[in-house]
Amino acid sequence: MSTKKDIEEGAEFIPKFDDNGLITAIAQDSQTGQILMVAYMNQQALEITIQTGYGTYFSRSRQKLWRKGEESGHVQKVEQILVDCDQDCLILKVAVDAGQCHVGYRSCFYRALKTPPANKLEFIGDIAYDPQKIYGKKS
Repeated sequence: MSTKKDIEEGAEFIPKFDDNGLITAIAQDSQTGQILMVAYMNQQALEITIQTGYGTYFSRSRQKLWRKGEESGHVQKVEQILVDCDQDCLILKVAVDAGQCHVGYRSCFYRALKTPPANKLEFIGDIAYDPQKIYGKKS
C-alpha cells in the first residue's frame, strides 16, 4: 500500500485513476507549450501510450480506446509525460504536425470567454485543416 508521501514525493509511478478507472490527460504541444486537448486514459490506454509512444485515450462517450489521429492522421508523438503531485492528472508533451481538434483547429481551446458579458465567446484560434475532408459528415 502506497502512502501519501510515496505518491506525492516518491520516485515510483503510481497513477491514481478515478472511480470510473480514468485519469485526466492533457495534451500539450512540446514546441509551443499550447494546450491542445484534454482527454482521459484508462490503465490500458496509458500502457499503450507508454509502449508505443503515441497518444492513446479512452472515449467516455464511445466506451472504447482511441489512438489520436486514427481517423485524421494527426497523431501525437509523446515526448514526455508529466505527472502531477497527486498522480491523478497527466500532461503529455507531444509533437504534432497539424490541427488536433476535430472541428479543424490546432487546439481544442480555440475560443476564450469574453468579459463582459460573461456569456459570449471570442475566437482566438485559426483553422488548421478542413475537417470535412477528413471526417466527412461525421463532425
